[in-house]
Amino acid sequence: MRHFTQDVLDLADPLADAYAEVFTAPPWEARDPLETRAAFRERLERDVRRPGFRAVLEVSDDGGIAGFATGWITESPFRTDRGYGKVTERLGADRVSRLLEGALEVDELGVRSHARGTGLGRRLLAALTGTAADGRAWLLTWNRADDAVAFYRRLGWHEPAPLPGRETDVIVFLAPGHPAS
Repeated sequence: MRHFTQDVLDLADPLADAYAEVFTAPPWEARDPLETRAAFRERLERDVRRPGFRAVLEVSDDGGIAGFATGWITESPFRTDRGYGKVTERLGADRVSRLLEGALEVDELGVRSHARGTGLGRRLLAALTGTAADGRAWLLTWNRADDAVAFYRRLGWHEPAPLPGRETDVIVFLAPGHPAS
């Protein structure tokens, strides 16, 4: 397992290949692999510049990537692109500010099919979040990603309750060590 900051761009192509394999398999099978790969590769170029960006990769001797985790420190004001608007809708601006801003955001976590069931996902997540100040780490996932939701729950990640009537198709999880867990 190797830790990276902006130098993860040296492995951007094999990382994009791993990302596309993971995030075009069920339940994301409707996604086009080439488009998914290209969009991730482009986003990675921007993400490495975020405050506190870090990545953890399981890299084989031949340069293949079996699994990956990326994250950064969530800035204020809270973003509104991607799924972030749904996070604010679900939790409300006050809780977003209190629980998520300034915390380590786990942006991506993926394990390729050949490495599943080995504990790699757990190790990657622990390596990425182990340095979170005061245990303040969080992530979001799609509510139809049943395996991911079950995985986070098994590891003790906690879901802050949505505001009444504010269910969305994303679920927010707080790390087991998060002060609000």
